[in-house]
Amino acid sequence: MSKQHAHFTLILFILIVAGVAYSGAHFQPGEWYAHLEKPGWTPPNWIFPPVWGALYVMIAIAGWLIFSLDGRTLQTLWILQLVLNGLWSWLFFGLHQTGLALVDILAMFTCIGSILALSYKASTPVFWLMAPYLAWVGYASTLNAAIYFLNPA
Repeated sequence: MSKQHAHFTLILFILIVAGVAYSGAHFQPGEWYAHLEKPGWTPPNWIFPPVWGALYVMIAIAGWLIFSLDGRTLQTLWILQLVLNGLWSWLFFGLHQTGLALVDILAMFTCIGSILALSYKASTPVFWLMAPYLAWVGYASTLNAAIYFLNPA
């Protein structure tokens, strides 16, 4: 692959992931979220944009690397985790369906964990690019679960 083609495809992955980020940003926490009962270890709202910004860059680079490999399973998992990522904000903030959002984020966590397991030997950079994402989604999953159980419908 030429350098020019490699740069183009990386930009394409950044744009795809930015599209998912943009769609998620459409659904803001708002008043509904402000009035929910939340655990004491809930981070302040300002922390989410910089954390997700950094994670989205790493997700895009990891996707670019994954699609340079011959691994259909890794490619499918990367696409699936991105779809689940995009759905989560709509389910949680858009529809206020904390239970469905919990199912979604647990599926996302499973996909990301599978990517780490499969990429450990196939691509060390993919593993390390996705590891912080797994940690954050694990934390976000526990937060989603706590909010679900603290706010019965």
